[in-house]
Amino acid sequence: MIVMRQDHLDWPFFDAAHRSLGAEAMRWAATRATAEHLPRDVDSACRGLVSDLGAAGLLRHCVPARFGGASEEIDSRSICLLRQTLAYHDGLADFAFAMQGLGSAAIALVAADGAVAARWLPRVARGEAISAFALSEPEAGSDVAALQCAARAESGGYVLDGEKTWISNGGIAD
Repeated sequence: MIVMRQDHLDWPFFDAAHRSLGAEAMRWAATRATAEHLPRDVDSACRGLVSDLGAAGLLRHCVPARFGGASEEIDSRSICLLRQTLAYHDGLADFAFAMQGLGSAAIALVAADGAVAARWLPRVARGEAISAFALSEPEAGSDVAALQCAARAESGGYVLDGEKTWISNGGIAD
């Protein structure tokens, strides 16, 4: 058996909290993020991982503290440590974590003080809701500067006008 080393956590830009998080993630991943224990249905497996990651408190690192997150602002070093550990043990566990972060980061940045953030981000942090992210378009791919889709306020809501080619987590998102 190959054991993941974590001696890089002694580097000066990691503090005691990062070392503790690294150890916590290793303990969780060693028992919960093992591909041979996952069901064959990838969607069910992803839902289960999101729930387990939330119950373990690891998804709290994907949202700011004011919405149940682990720190005042999202800490990139913590995200990197968690993704490294999860990916080492199981790619789907890393994917589940990364997609929660990708979908929730957009909400945290755009709707930071609004009802949307207050409704969804605490649930994402607890693993009770799965987030999604829509970027790619037929003519633009993932080139943000070339995107055509637009949103406009209209009679108490918004109209989204455009086309996406893929929405990360779109099939299972809440």
